[in-house]
Amino acid sequence: MKKYALLFTIILAFSIVFADYQPTIASSVGKETLTMITSPDYPPYEFYETKGGERKIVGFDIDIANYLQKELGFKLNIAQSDFNGLIPALQANRADFVMAGMTPTPERRKSVDFSIIYYEARDTIVASKSSNLTKPEDLSGKTVGVQLGTIQEQNAKQISQKVANIKLKQLNKVPEIIQEIKAGRIDAAIVEDAVALGFVKANPELEFNIIPSLEDASGSAIAFPKGSQLVEPFNNVLRKMKNNGELARLSKKWFSATPVESALPTSSPEQTTGLNLDFRRIIPEIPFILKGIPLTLSFTLSSVFLGLFWGTALSFFKISGIKFLGWFANVYTSIFRGTPLLLQLSLVYFATPQLTGYDISAFQAGVFTFTLNSGAYMSETIRGGIQAVDKGQFEAAMSMGVSYPMMMWDIILPQALKNILPALVNETIGLLKDSSLVATIGVVEILRSAQIVGANKYIYFEPLLFAGLIYYVLVMGLSFGASTLEKKLRRSD
Repeated sequence: MKKYALLFTIILAFSIVFADYQPTIASSVGKETLTMITSPDYPPYEFYETKGGERKIVGFDIDIANYLQKELGFKLNIAQSDFNGLIPALQANRADFVMAGMTPTPERRKSVDFSIIYYEARDTIVASKSSNLTKPEDLSGKTVGVQLGTIQEQNAKQISQKVANIKLKQLNKVPEIIQEIKAGRIDAAIVEDAVALGFVKANPELEFNIIPSLEDASGSAIAFPKGSQLVEPFNNVLRKMKNNGELARLSKKWFSATPVESALPTSSPEQTTGLNLDFRRIIPEIPFILKGIPLTLSFTLSSVFLGLFWGTALSFFKISGIKFLGWFANVYTSIFRGTPLLLQLSLVYFATPQLTGYDISAFQAGVFTFTLNSGAYMSETIRGGIQAVDKGQFEAAMSMGVSYPMMMWDIILPQALKNILPALVNETIGLLKDSSLVATIGVVEILRSAQIVGANKYIYFEPLLFAGLIYYVLVMGLSFGASTLEKKLRRSD
């Protein structure tokens, strides 16, 4: 009896301890950390907190994600991309879910699964106050801007089917669309109301009007890969947030006037017409932009260094006299010189995890792509430099019994590199400027940092001009260093 009593006591103790135990979402899917991907240029949904140089993504969606993290017991990792790269990132298994104010359209449902709607939004027409473009019928014969890959783009296409002669212009970011209106290149834009509010307050010459026919057509939901086990647990928490008032509290926090007004200018409507630059507004954000310099330089120098080695190998293939190696080098060069660099970057970043299972980082994908691309260009430059060396150098080395590898390494290559130094510097400068392309896959370098500041402050020119100044200083420094090196090499002749 004592034995059974002891066993009963142990079972009872375990029952009490684990009565309220529920397995975490991490254990149910075999992951302790879930990756959320977003497009942090869409305040107040998600944007960068830039004060003091911080690189922290905040916003309405981020607060919801943090609540989900707490309730379901997983660690949260936040990644970023342009909006039109979010669903491809899910399909490439680069992320577990997307939160970016995304609407679950029928077309998107073919590619991904969605949670329930956690926030209902309305679309608006943003236009100049003097334009009288207040309803869809007024857009006939007008050019209308929309953000690429958004529900607003699809809704604009629906409107164009009902209202004749509407020309759509797709752009990557809402700040670019607003600037197009101010520049007079487009007549209006279709933008979500919460986002339109901030831009209209920052640009008093603009106004927005809700589109009545689309009042109930939009809403934000969480996107998941097809067949994801996360959908139902996330839905349960979202329903709880609706019932306990947490979603209402967060909506009031982020969609009230307070977060928007903190980023607004103090100028009057008359002062904001034309190109009225005020660099004082970006002074607090300068440390944030400057943090992009080390990343840009490390990316550029890594790509140049590796590209030089790869280009040298390709140039040897071309002059080796071995048909297969020469054929391979020529085909390789034609492919990488004949296709856009942005296309190569996208393929490497999104296809690598699916083809190899290796989750390549955005930085690694950028360095790898730029190495492959610059190697193709450098191979032609290096080949020309080698063939420009006087043939007597080859003959003299061979007559002295110097092996071919030693001859190339000690005699020919140093002379060739000295001759092609200006061309190599030009290639490096090109890589430095082209490094801004890695922003499309989420790397926060100089240009991306400036765009983030512009989105947060509802301005356009000031951060971009400051970024241009940084690039100019870096290029001038690089040119000066190369010129100094070239002079020293000439004196050493």
